[in-house]
Amino acid sequence: MRTVNIHEAKTHLSRLVDQVASGEEIVLAKAGKPVARLVPLVPPRQPRKLGVLAGRFRVPDDFDAPLPEEVVGSFEVGG
Repeated sequence: MRTVNIHEAKTHLSRLVDQVASGEEIVLAKAGKPVARLVPLVPPRQPRKLGVLAGRFRVPDDFDAPLPEEVVGSFEVGG
């Protein structure tokens, strides 16, 4: 993260904005003391659309049935 004084930032604002848009973060300082931070904008997340996979797969009727003993035994430690 690079620190830039406000005077330099005013002079080179376009260049700094390009650098921030490409992912860099820049700290703005006044008299050498940090006062603000330029960071890239994060695009808003699209809301999830429910039911997109409806009809594309089927949950088996025995989905929550107990597992066979040989499968359960494979999870036991030290046996």
